[in-house]
Amino acid sequence: MDIEWKITAEDKACVKAIVERQRNSELVRQERNLAATKPSVTKERLWQALVSMRLTTLAASGPESKLAKFQSLSPFPLAYDTVRNQQSPQDFIRSTLSTHQVGTHRKKISKELAKAFELLEDHEWQRALDQCNRLIHMEPRETEAEVANYITDTFSGFGPKQARNVLQELGLTRYEIPIDTRVTNWLNDELKFPFQVTSTALSDRHCYTLILDAVYKLCEECGILPCVLDASIFSAQDEDAKAKGHDARPDPQPV
Repeated sequence: MDIEWKITAEDKACVKAIVERQRNSELVRQERNLAATKPSVTKERLWQALVSMRLTTLAASGPESKLAKFQSLSPFPLAYDTVRNQQSPQDFIRSTLSTHQVGTHRKKISKELAKAFELLEDHEWQRALDQCNRLIHMEPRETEAEVANYITDTFSGFGPKQARNVLQELGLTRYEIPIDTRVTNWLNDELKFPFQVTSTALSDRHCYTLILDAVYKLCEECGILPCVLDASIFSAQDEDAKAKGHDARPDPQPV
């Protein structure tokens, strides 16, 4: 049984309006994500992306949020070399998150990140880097999806959305975007998606792919890439949040 998405003129007008409105936004990641060649992914970059993007669950992640400020610290408090030198990575991760007041369910997150670190150090680094570095040159959507699925299948706590957060943070993806609450709100409220898109449904890989198929077809017919639409939605909702005097809404995606 197949589902055929039919894109209307109203759908395309909705997309073009938000992309045009945010064309000059600093948050629109065109230069990085659309570059023909990206920097190679190293242990340090991948580990920081895994940490940072795991922390996005149930946390405000706008430019002025605690999480954004934590991610931009130099040196990064949970850098690869720092964690590697700890006797108990799990305890260190948890205490660092508490010190900086970032991450929800810190006990769970620190346990999952410590498990991911142990797995990488044990035998998984080469495979993880090989997978991510498949995307340093422009690849079709199918390849991006394969790498995202690898992250979900390998690392506990990284569902379909978080896996794509990691790849987006590394600047590797054009098609496979993280569908967070900003995107679901836009799909439901602005685009008038044919059925309600919920965070619960998106925790299932097959449902996630189904929704992303619709976004991909919509973008294809509008002559843009999904990463541009995603950045435009993020930027627009960040602007709206600032106008109301609060940070961007937290992301309640399950993992």
